[in-house]
Amino acid sequence: MPQSKHAHDSARSPVGGNSAASSAPERANKSESSSSYDADAIQVLEGLEPVRKRPGMYIGTTGPEGLHHLIWEVFDNARDEAMAGHATEIEVALLPGNRVRVADNGRGIPVDIHKQTKVSALETIMTTLHAGGKFGGGGYKVSGGLHGVGVSVVNALSTYLYAEVHRDGGRFVQEYDRGTPRARVKKVGASDQHGTIVLFEPDPDIFPTIQFSWKKIVEHLRQQAYLVPNMRVRIIDARDVAGDDLAPSKLARSGLYWLHELRLDAPTVTFCFEGGIGSMVRHINQHFKPVHPNLFVAREVVEGVDVSIALQYVDDISSRVFGFANSIYNPEGGTHITGFKTALTRTLNTYARRNNLLKEKEENFSGDDVLEGLTAVVSVLLENIQFEGQTKAKLGSVEARSAVESAFAKAFDVFLEEHPTDARAIVEKVALAMRARKAAKAAKDSILRKGVLEGLTLPGKLADCQTKSAEEAELFIVEGDSAGGSAKQGRDRRTQAVLPMWGKILNVEKARLDKIVSARGIRELLIALGTGIGETFDVSKLRYHKIIIATDADVDGAHIRTLFLTLFYRYLPQLIQAGHLYVAQPPLYKITKGKEVRYAYSDEEKFKILEEMGVPQDVAATLEVGEEGEEGEGSEAPTEEEEGVGANEAPGKSRVSKVNIQRYKGLGEMNYEELWETTMDPERRTLKQVTVEDAREADAMFDILMGSDVVSRKNFIQTNAKLAEIDV
Repeated sequence: MPQSKHAHDSARSPVGGNSAASSAPERANKSESSSSYDADAIQVLEGLEPVRKRPGMYIGTTGPEGLHHLIWEVFDNARDEAMAGHATEIEVALLPGNRVRVADNGRGIPVDIHKQTKVSALETIMTTLHAGGKFGGGGYKVSGGLHGVGVSVVNALSTYLYAEVHRDGGRFVQEYDRGTPRARVKKVGASDQHGTIVLFEPDPDIFPTIQFSWKKIVEHLRQQAYLVPNMRVRIIDARDVAGDDLAPSKLARSGLYWLHELRLDAPTVTFCFEGGIGSMVRHINQHFKPVHPNLFVAREVVEGVDVSIALQYVDDISSRVFGFANSIYNPEGGTHITGFKTALTRTLNTYARRNNLLKEKEENFSGDDVLEGLTAVVSVLLENIQFEGQTKAKLGSVEARSAVESAFAKAFDVFLEEHPTDARAIVEKVALAMRARKAAKAAKDSILRKGVLEGLTLPGKLADCQTKSAEEAELFIVEGDSAGGSAKQGRDRRTQAVLPMWGKILNVEKARLDKIVSARGIRELLIALGTGIGETFDVSKLRYHKIIIATDADVDGAHIRTLFLTLFYRYLPQLIQAGHLYVAQPPLYKITKGKEVRYAYSDEEKFKILEEMGVPQDVAATLEVGEEGEEGEGSEAPTEEEEGVGANEAPGKSRVSKVNIQRYKGLGEMNYEELWETTMDPERRTLKQVTVEDAREADAMFDILMGSDVVSRKNFIQTNAKLAEIDV
């Protein structure tokens, strides 16, 4: 049993003790302690020191998200120039040595002397927190807002930063080491261009791993290109460019230089969307069948708030609504999304009543009804923007709600009147969702009532655990009778429950809630979890804080695992967000040499174990599963138990033992001791926690792989076939 981590109290004086011998030193210690807490004890962090001291306060994390946030901050400055109409091109380049370069053809950061700081405005922006043209000084009408950390934080967290400005007929440069200027801003030549170049190298003392994701960068900047029509964004991956093509001497020339003009042999992607957010909706819906052909796109300025909305309904049951405020994605929505949903529900109900598409006795469409199958992008631009939290995940500006509600209601009502065929198709889609909602609620209520009447609501096939504490309880979802039997025998009965599944569950991507809650396998799982589903979901009723999907390491097992992941992602996403869902990693191989038994979870680990057991690499590479291979020359002599299993002796060579490799195709092939020590024992097992880093990308991937668009799925498989690991 693990030892308790309670602090020891043995050094404390007994409660109520008034010994003079003990109280005098105690008072003396208190006096010394209080006297040491004076002005000298107060530490003042100047300049950018607070950023380096507590980087997580400014970029959230020093992991991959925080690392990429450095690029977003520099890019956002260039994007704000484009939003203000001063820039048309932005180039982001990944360079050798973990360096990143962002260039734009905007106005260029001012370089004249700042009245307050007495140094160049460029140096002020690069070295001072909360300095810039976005705080009411007239530099920008709209921008990312006051919660932005700014390029000064990028400077503080970089070992090196180079800034180059083209404006007022000159070319100005300044270099920094961890936020400290090497020298003052200086003019190094003439220039007839305008714009800014920022090159930075993240500090390895701050970021444990510096590995930029090309895919993450491309997806993020594609999204930004949709939000600013006609802004050209170019991304170059020049990390593997060799030679002197990127040497400073070659790049340091007058004029605003673009790396793509060097015609580097490097992957390059360019985005420029004339249709703006309308193009974004079309991109998101590319794998779906539209319910109505005409896309709704509208833009209007209401009380100083610039509102842009695009939407289209598709033949699907999920909704995809994306909110942006000053081109910043708000994954948790906010006031603009609230205003949009309110206006959408009211406008569709009003139109349906006015045109007799809803009968008098029928109830109005609910907010959930009008969202089914909807893809929408809501973008607002406003001054004095306010977010709820440093990460800008949710918009808090109250004026955004009324502006969006007013602008959208008026424009969408006109769209419905001018496109009666589209309007009827939309209303019919929403009406179908309303009928399905009612049927699903009736079916679900019936199932839940039935479960209660059957006693304790737990399915008979569930081998429950003894503990009543959800925090320490685990639920293993296993595949088939054999694995279920081994898991039930090998588990820790106090904390581990086992729910066997037979065959593949329903693909919920293609089904409504009424079919889902009545489907075999899913019904038993929902009752075991205890949380309910849909509008009755309550995470506080979860009976197990670790839900572990344990399927076989073959194609069928992977398919079953994907079906479960689809169920959790679509209908129980709160469990993923709270970190309750895991995938078990059973071993692929059991390797035995004499009495020594080792498990390998990959082919690489298998060869490493064989090498440690003395099997030469050339022999290990030719071994087949189930065959026995001899270990190398010069090995220790075999034990008595190994006598008779060695190879023929040769003069001058010791007897060698043999190694056996067993390949596991399924959990059912393991006896309960093997299953416990490899997959269920908390001290030795390997679990992968299921997370969703990019919900929009994950949503699109589930649509392709599990949806009804066969052509898109076929294209995806053909495109990525070479990446598949086939077990033959």
